[in-house]
Amino acid sequence: PDFQLSASDGKTYKLSDFTGKQAVVLAWFPAAFTQGCTIECKSLAEHGADIRKYDVTYFMASVDPIEGEKGNKAFAESQKADFPLLSDPTKKTAEAYGVLNQRGVASRWTFYIGKDGTIAHIDKAVKPATSAEDMVAKLGELKVAARK
Repeated sequence: PDFQLSASDGKTYKLSDFTGKQAVVLAWFPAAFTQGCTIECKSLAEHGADIRKYDVTYFMASVDPIEGEKGNKAFAESQKADFPLLSDPTKKTAEAYGVLNQRGVASRWTFYIGKDGTIAHIDKAVKPATSAEDMVAKLGELKVAARK
């Protein structure tokens, strides 16, 4: 599903802006500043250079607000995230992706969306500590082009 969400870098991103141009990875996470999510964000921040070897834009996304001390902007800064964290406080995008669970937060699922805009793979067993390495491996498996 297309989305238009505000990000921790002050920009607004739309999935349709990448269609025909670049693959997208959308890594949903339950809540900023919680243990597993902090580990996952740290993994992606520390191994960003490996992910960026592929022609892909990647995001973490949650239903947290963008602003505030528990918001995604503060979370991104605290983890030195060099990639945007998307906020879906209305939960409409989380619902559209089927990740909204009974607790009202997103399940930790990662969506790999091809350059054509279709979902190529959904990882429903994300391991926070190795999320970056697992993402790199999956991008290779899916034959996402290398960055030029």
